[in-house]
Amino acid sequence: MDTSRQLYELGATGWRRGLYDDVEHTFRAPIVNWIFRTATANLPGFTRYAWGQVKPLFETRAFAECSVAYRDAVLSALEAEERGPLPTLRKPTTGLSPAEYAQLRGQVATFDVVAPRLAVLFEVMDRALHEEPLGTDVADDRATTAPFPEHLDRDRGVAPTMADDVPGEIVETVDEIRAFHGFEGESLPSIYRCLCQWPGYLEPAWEALEPRFEGSGFEAALERGSAVVESFVDGAPYRPALGPGALDAAGVGDAGEDARELFRSFNGGPVETVLPALPVWAATVGSEGERSL
Repeated sequence: MDTSRQLYELGATGWRRGLYDDVEHTFRAPIVNWIFRTATANLPGFTRYAWGQVKPLFETRAFAECSVAYRDAVLSALEAEERGPLPTLRKPTTGLSPAEYAQLRGQVATFDVVAPRLAVLFEVMDRALHEEPLGTDVADDRATTAPFPEHLDRDRGVAPTMADDVPGEIVETVDEIRAFHGFEGESLPSIYRCLCQWPGYLEPAWEALEPRFEGSGFEAALERGSAVVESFVDGAPYRPALGPGALDAAGVGDAGEDARELFRSFNGGPVETVLPALPVWAATVGSEGERSL
């Protein structure tokens, strides 16, 4: 599987374009993340089938409660440290124009929206593809299968744009970010390629956040965020059929091994620290979402 091969939104046609539209609508964010672009480019039939299996989970009130609980778990753990509130960077601190600062806030809000959705997606896909237990502790309450609240996260972010290269003045900062998350070579997650557009923000923000990310508060945030995700998946009201037998029956069994490897690699490693960091970055500019329903 060539993970450098991606199908971008502008190149998507037919059902692929429709699937991307559906992902954006269901995730309530104007972005089709790398995992979808790569899976669609390499494993199109599997991706179409798998999305139909997992989509209903994201349309429940139970997931809405999970999404706000995930954000609150991460931010509360950091706020509980002796260091106190998370740092915030107002526009004058960054040297950005009003329009630039507005774009920064809107784009970071988009990543804040997708953080819990990707965390749940990776956990569900990994378990289902390996036929590991999920949906074994389903709650008997209305939220379990009730619809996702219409207002939550709707139209909150704007479509992210990415820097083509790392600006010279923040090369050292970006190297530190890579080292913290454990990325090798020139790899850099989308959130940071996005933030590289605004060196006046990224450099002081990293200087303020690095001690928090390296501290015990973020360790607690990782544990609490993971616990929220696992609790939701344990209580998932629907069980995606993604085991070898189900994939064979759907005619996409040949993609199974590649899919299992892809999603297991994303349900661990550097992503474990990248996703919980997303609401933290949003909080620095006041664009984090709701923390309770």
